[in-house]
Parts: sequence; structure tokens; C-alpha cells
Amino acid sequence: MGPCLWILMLVVQPVLAFRRPAEASACRELQEDLDCSNLNLRRIPKQIPDTIHRLDLSRNLLQNLTDRDLPSSSTIRHLNLHGNKIQFIQPGLFQDMRLLEELDLSENSLDLYASLKTHVGTLASVRRLDLSGNGLFTDMSDFFLNDAPVLTNLSLDGNSITKIGRSTFNGSQALKNIDLHNNVIIEIEEGAFESLMGLSDLDLSMNSISCITDFNLVQLKTLNLSKNSLTNFQADESDQEFELQYLDLRENKILYFPVLPQRNKLIYLDLSRNLLRSVNCSGPLEELENLKDGGYLLTDPDKPLSLCVSKRHQDFPSLLYLDLSFNQLKAVSPSFFTSMTALETLNISNNCLESFTVDDGLNSLETLDISSNNLQNLSFGLNALAALHELHLEGNALQTLDAGIFLRLPNIRSLHLQQNQLSICSPSGTPSFGCVQLSSILTLRYLYLSENGLFSVPPGSFQGSPLLILDLSQNPGVDIIPSSFSGLEASLSHLSLKGNQLQSLTIDFTLFQNLKSLDLSVNRLTGVSLWSGDSSLESLNLQNNSLVTLNEVMLQETLRTLYVGSNPLSCCMNPHLLTLLRQERLTVPDLSGATCWYSRDSESVEISVSAVKPEHCESANGKVLWISVIVVLVLGMALALAVTLKLCHSKRHRFKRGIKA
Repeated sequence: MGPCLWILMLVVQPVLAFRRPAEASACRELQEDLDCSNLNLRRIPKQIPDTIHRLDLSRNLLQNLTDRDLPSSSTIRHLNLHGNKIQFIQPGLFQDMRLLEELDLSENSLDLYASLKTHVGTLASVRRLDLSGNGLFTDMSDFFLNDAPVLTNLSLDGNSITKIGRSTFNGSQALKNIDLHNNVIIEIEEGAFESLMGLSDLDLSMNSISCITDFNLVQLKTLNLSKNSLTNFQADESDQEFELQYLDLRENKILYFPVLPQRNKLIYLDLSRNLLRSVNCSGPLEELENLKDGGYLLTDPDKPLSLCVSKRHQDFPSLLYLDLSFNQLKAVSPSFFTSMTALETLNISNNCLESFTVDDGLNSLETLDISSNNLQNLSFGLNALAALHELHLEGNALQTLDAGIFLRLPNIRSLHLQQNQLSICSPSGTPSFGCVQLSSILTLRYLYLSENGLFSVPPGSFQGSPLLILDLSQNPGVDIIPSSFSGLEASLSHLSLKGNQLQSLTIDFTLFQNLKSLDLSVNRLTGVSLWSGDSSLESLNLQNNSLVTLNEVMLQETLRTLYVGSNPLSCCMNPHLLTLLRQERLTVPDLSGATCWYSRDSESVEISVSAVKPEHCESANGKVLWISVIVVLVLGMALALAVTLKLCHSKRHRFKRGIKA
């Protein structure tokens, strides 16, 4: 071999070594798993141990799969090829892999393979197949599903499928779960899913489906049609019992309550973020105007006025969850809930309701959300809502309620009354017009009354209601007196008085044995003296006040979190605070924005609290010392002068007396 050839070999060999596919030794082996992910592999490593059951080749650079790379005698049960660049699969490659149960081909370029119109071959034992994110168009999935006799779980999400044909799943009759979300499906041919007798879960969310009529998949248990363009959903009017339990129709354009199976097992129904105008109608009826000449004309040809067709009676005896939020409902009749004897969660928030009544029933309901409506009237019967734990009424601008309405809820724990115009009844007097009684509610633990325009919190307002959390924030000008919270000394854990324009607060919180969090931010406090002894407080918010000093008593030993930003703090009159910060015993989340003031050359200087050093206060302390010395000297000289004058006066007086004698 000549010297030139040797030189050529020395140059080429490192390059070849660099381009040589990584061997199995570069992978990470753990018992029966071999992880070869993220290795920039262009070919499958050779000499894969026979004991491997799970092979992860995800996020590499694989392009072609042939029997040279993947031996048919492999013992692999789970093969992950996610996130490669696969565009060709040798037909029949998987047919002899009798143990292969799970095959992940997601995020590749299989649309290029499908364009060859060649079937991938038999998937004899594959039960889970992921083809998501491959740019597949309509009918392209057929080339992978033609012969998959035991396939139960199929994912086709994130492709570009526009139509589901009648024969799409003919070769995969064992399917139980199909995920087709995030495609552009417009059409589903009749009979596309009917032959799949074991199908139980179907996800068609995030597509462009506009209408579902004669729904007849009696065996289906879960159906997700959210984020489509549905204007109507109508089930087949048969006497068959449907197995459907979970139906998600949120974020569509449905105008009227869907026609659901008469005999149903529905547990979960989500109709939120639609255009629902009524729950007592099942479809539109164009209103015609009778003209004088006997003809008929639409009232408004451009926008036909629609009347609704009365909905057939439907029972929902198993329904646990119903979401009707973010629609256009103006009224919901109490009779609508008659059959919902098991209902636990009801959300009708963000509609246009002006009244809401429950005469009786709904005694399994635990959470009721009627927030953000236009409620003017609200009433609960004596035999209604026996199990209700949580009630949301915020954002309704309510001004008048039956004073004892909440006393009729025997298990209420959480009341959300924010953003209304309610006042609190005094428990010692006769309830005034429009106030609500919040005392003696024995089960109440959480009460939110922010933004209610409260003027006062009468003495004993919450007496007999063992509150853990009380929010009275954003009620500017409210009058808070020490007896406002009487009765809460043993229970109260969190109290918010934020944004109330308080100039002073005279409550001794030492009496509140379990108080852990106190929010006094966004007020006008110039000084705070909240404890006469030890307290249990752990978090204190004093942001946005007018505080200059925080005395040592204020910073209790139990305190762990303190907010002090946006106060005109003195750098040199808060030594205890600075000591705690240096010891890192106290956490100040807004420390980076907390500032204080000190005097330098007869000017006030603002710096970060965390940047305060002893020298910042030395000049001020020095001035105080010199002033003290001068005052002492002046007083001493004045005293000495007074004594001298006294002595001189005494001597002169004695001298004059002697001469006279």
C-alpha cells in the first residue's frame, strides 16, 4: 500500500466512523427496556438483545424501515418510533412480529408512504397504534388499518383528514378507542362507526363537524365533539338503551338543547360556550307573517325569526355533572331539573338569567354556580338543595335577597357573594330591607363578600358561623369595628381587608387563636397595633399603605411571610425588620420592590430595603448625637450661670447687712 493511500485512509476512516450508525451499546439498557432515543440515529442499531421487550427509537433521524433493520423474529412488544422522519415502510414488515402489541409511528412523514397507495401489511398482534401528526389526508389511514384484526386503540389526531368513509375501519373491527381530534373532518359517512361493535370511546374534538343527526352508536360510552361547528345534535329516537355516559359538546354553535337518547346512562354533559337560548326547545321553527293578500313571507328574510319546537320530555336519572355556562339562557324552568335526582354539579354561570328558583329537589347537588348573570330574583324552597356545599353568586349585582335564604341550606360550606350590592343583617335587630343574615349558619366555613359596596359590618355579623376564610376586600369606606368579628375568635384562619381605604384598625388579633393569614394591603394605614401579646399569624400583607415604621411587636415570632412594598418606610427606624431580613427568618416576596427613605445631606434618599447598610443611618445618628451634646452643654452652662448669679447675690446681701450694723 503506497504512502498516498495510507494518507487517504487516515483521512477517510474518521469520517466513516463519524457517519457509522450507532450500535446498541450506545443505547441505555434497563432490564427488558432498551432506550435509543435522541441519538441522531439514521438506522436501527444492530445486535439488539433477544431479551428486549420495549425498544425506544424516538426522536432520531430514521427515514426507511426495512427487514434489514428490524428482524421479523424480534421479541419486541413495544416499539416507539415517534418523532423520526419515516417516509417508507417495507410492506409486510410487521406481519411476522407476532409479539408486537404497541406501535408508535407518530410525528413522522407517513403521508409520503400513503401516497404510494401501498398497504403496510398485516399488523397481526398490534393492539395500540399511534399515527398522529403524520399529515395524513382522507383515506390515507386505510393503508395502515386494512389488516389489524386485534387493534383496540387507534390515534389519528393532528392529521389533515376531512372525511371518515364507510370503509375506513373495515380491517380493524376490534377497535374500542379512536382518537380523531385536531383534524379538519367535515363529513362522516353513514355507517362509518356502526360496524365497530366494541367501540366505547370516540374523540372527534377540534374538527369542522356542523351537524349530528340520528346518532345511533348505542354501545359508545364516551363521545367528545367539543370545538367543532355543531349547530345541532340529535340522537336516534329509538327505545334502545344507550350506554353513553360522557358527552362533551362544549365550544360549538348549538342553539337549542340537544335531543339526547330517551333511555340513557349519561353521567357527564358539557354544553358550555355554545349559543343556547333555551333548554326547553329542541329546534327552530320559522315564524311566518300572514299578509293581507293571503300570502306568507318570512318576518325578516335576512334574519328569520325563530320559534322553538317544544322538546320531548327527557329524563337524566344518572346525570352527575351538567355545564351550561357561557350561553345565552334567559330562563331555566325548575321543572327542567325534575329528573336529575343524582346531579352533583350544576354550572349555569355567564348567561343572561334574571331569576333562578329551586322549589324542591336537586337534593344531591353539591356545587351550584349561577355567577355572572343578571339575577334579580333568587329563591330556594325548604325541601331543596339539602346537600349543597358550594354556592357561587358572584357577579350578579344582587341588591335584595330574602334575609334568611342561606339559613335554608343545611349543609352550605362555601358562599361566593363577590361583586353584588348586598348588606349584612345585624343579628341583634330586626332584619332591614335587602340585607342577608350571615350569622348562625352552623356549617359555613368560607365566605367571600368582596366588592359589595358594604358600609358597615355590624357587631356579631358572623356570630355562630364558624368561618375559616372571610374576604371583605374591595369595599371602600366600610366601617370595621372590634365587635364586627366577635364569635370568630376560635375558627378564623384567613382574613382579607384589602382595598377598603382603612385609615386605622383597632382590632386585637391576639384573641384570634388560629389566624394564619391577614391581608391589609391597599389601605391608608399610617400605623398598626394589632397584637397585645403572642399571635399565631404566619402571613401578613401590608403592601400599599402609609406605614413609616413597623414596631417589634408587629413582627411576631410566628410570622414567616411579610409583604411591605409601596410604603414610605424609614430605613433607620425599622431595625427589627432589617435584623429579621439579615437572619433570613422572614420571607418578603416583594423585597425587590420594597423601598425605604433615609436622610443624606439634608435630602431624603430612597433605596431598596435589601440594600440598607449601617452607614446609611450613621450621619443621621451623628447629627442626633451632636445636637444632644450641644443641648447638654447649653443646659449645663445655663445652670452654672444661674448658680454663680445666686452666689453673688447672696454675698452682696450679707455685706450690706454688716455695714448697717
